[in-house]
Amino acid sequence: MRAALPPEDENRTAIASITPQVTGPGEIVGGVDTHRDTHTAAALDSAGRVLATEQFPATATGYVALLTWLGTFGTLMLVGIEGTGAYGAGLARYLHRQGVAMVEVDRPDRKTRRRQGKSDPVDAVAAARAALAQHRTGIPKQRDGHVEALRNLRVARRSAVDQRADTQRQIKALIVTAPEPLRDQLRGLTVRQLIVTCAAWRCERVHTGDPATAGRIALRVLALRHQRLTAEITELDELIAPLIEQINPALLKLTGVGPDVAGQLLVTAGENAGRLRSEAAFAMLCGVAPLPASSGRTDRHRLNRGGDRQANCALHRIVLCRMRWDGRTRDYVARRTKDGLSKPEIMRCLKRYIAREVYRVLIPPATTSSDLQTAA
Repeated sequence: MRAALPPEDENRTAIASITPQVTGPGEIVGGVDTHRDTHTAAALDSAGRVLATEQFPATATGYVALLTWLGTFGTLMLVGIEGTGAYGAGLARYLHRQGVAMVEVDRPDRKTRRRQGKSDPVDAVAAARAALAQHRTGIPKQRDGHVEALRNLRVARRSAVDQRADTQRQIKALIVTAPEPLRDQLRGLTVRQLIVTCAAWRCERVHTGDPATAGRIALRVLALRHQRLTAEITELDELIAPLIEQINPALLKLTGVGPDVAGQLLVTAGENAGRLRSEAAFAMLCGVAPLPASSGRTDRHRLNRGGDRQANCALHRIVLCRMRWDGRTRDYVARRTKDGLSKPEIMRCLKRYIAREVYRVLIPPATTSSDLQTAA
């Protein structure tokens, strides 16, 4: 049964806002919910009370207006931004240039969203409160240096590699269903011979209705596409390798670390790699830190399926290389195999050890201490 509403009081005044008005300047914390076209900001006082919310365009002018608006409520101590690696990247760059302390916050979990609803002002307030409480926050990556340039080049390279692999699979699928004369001609060729042979064909377009002629045309187009993508990858590799040498040449000296693996690890750590407070934090970021799964008399750990999966893949490739070519690693594998560990378990241990080694090269002790003092 529905509860009865209280009688209306004509003398009762309407409440304009549910938040108190704080007079006088003080320390405040900001929160920003970022989107493609607009950013919604919220200002909170040091006690966590909402002062106001406002929406700004996601442009250079809007960034200036947002920071100016936050400054009208008092001394801005910290800004929590949701999505500094996507829609909030431009705002994060501007605030970094202005010397504003900021943290990246995760979006609220589903339970919180169900309880308090979903809107841009609500999310901005949640970001500010998360920053104030230092709950699920992290120092955002700086995106104005050599590592960001490396990331852009790697995005293009990875796309070309994926498309080339798709093209190669399509070529082989067409050969499987091709007419027997064409299939017999291409059956025993290697991938390189296959690409060169198909790309050199000259096909007449008069008989495109014939399956054999259409198959030859399709194979030629795919082979030419494969060659173009290979040229793109080669060109990008010639740009990426010197850039990695410039950023961190010591990383390439590690056993099993090439330009592709080193590039991924640098991008994962970011330009301001000192934001990673310990090698355990870097291992957790890469998804190689085992998670506790103990209960009662059971004491065990389980596999970590989170973190940056591309960084996890890079560490996995280092493990595969060292298990084949590195003497110390092969001795370790033999010893742990005698202890009863399976190959996947040994590889998980190796990835954790390699994460510690990579961290010490990525982040020298002097860099770590200076960056932590700056962030504090």
